[in-house]
Amino acid sequence: MAARPVTMTAIGIRTPGDADVLVPEQRPVPAPGAGEILIKVAAAGVNRPDVVQRKGLYPPPPGASDIPGLEIAGEVVAIGPDASRWKAGDRVMALVSGGGYAEYCLAHESHALPVGTLPMIEAAAFPETAFTVWHNVFERGGLKAGETLLVHGGTSGIGTTAIQLAKALGATVIATAGSDEKCAACRRLGADVAVNYKTEDFVAATKTATGGKGADVILDMVGGDYIARNYEAAAVEGRIVQIAFMGSAKATVDFMRLMLKRLHHTGSTLRSRSVADKAAIARAVAQTVLPLVAAGQVKPVIYKTFPLTEAAAAHRLMESSSHIGKIVLTL
Repeated sequence: MAARPVTMTAIGIRTPGDADVLVPEQRPVPAPGAGEILIKVAAAGVNRPDVVQRKGLYPPPPGASDIPGLEIAGEVVAIGPDASRWKAGDRVMALVSGGGYAEYCLAHESHALPVGTLPMIEAAAFPETAFTVWHNVFERGGLKAGETLLVHGGTSGIGTTAIQLAKALGATVIATAGSDEKCAACRRLGADVAVNYKTEDFVAATKTATGGKGADVILDMVGGDYIARNYEAAAVEGRIVQIAFMGSAKATVDFMRLMLKRLHHTGSTLRSRSVADKAAIARAVAQTVLPLVAAGQVKPVIYKTFPLTEAAAAHRLMESSSHIGKIVLTL
């Protein structure tokens, strides 16, 4: 095997700001610590938290790389002390707490999954969304076969994954999106009902679609005035899971609805969770989701790829919200 270079190209954040602050720079190739593997990156997923980090509003957790990027796919090239699960040459996709926008990236061995037959670009678009959807919709939200899921942002990376996974596991899916074209894309992915939130009221549409019952689980990344409306759209004993606040983290809500319907409103973030927490999610994803991927029932939806050095253009596309599915950086 050829000697590994000492430095690598990575995308740094020059200073908090707009997409143009993302600049290619030379960084040392990191060395794997205890339980870690070093991956030669073939592709890296672009996610909304990367944009928030770039703006200076989502700092990396202690010990994490300041390089953006939360999911990667590539080849294992080095093994750290006490790491035994993978060997050099293995093709893996991994959830990382930072460092993905680079030629080489560290991952904890327990947060990596086999690529299998997925193309590297699709594999790079899988971990962040699959871990997030599995944990929030199925573990926190407890979605079961025969229940109804309402997912906001149906054409986002999270949304496209949630639609497919919920359908594959026997749920009815209602998705919201911001245009008729995006609603059509949601239906192609398996959504039973797609609601254009710019021209329709998703509360009324959800009630109509469920015969007045409401949604059993709601996955929300908007917040703001959606919080009170989610309480209206939810079924009795409904579970609302908050994973982001693209609108606002603050809202005026009448909590009487929470009591009368016996609702559960929970939420989580993934990046700052412990190594053990993320390892447990990885095991569940490997057991439940990867077989559905292998069977072709769940497939990462790729909208566009950019070379690593054009990360700024990838961020501009993400902020336009015109994409359907995932944006990926390639090396």
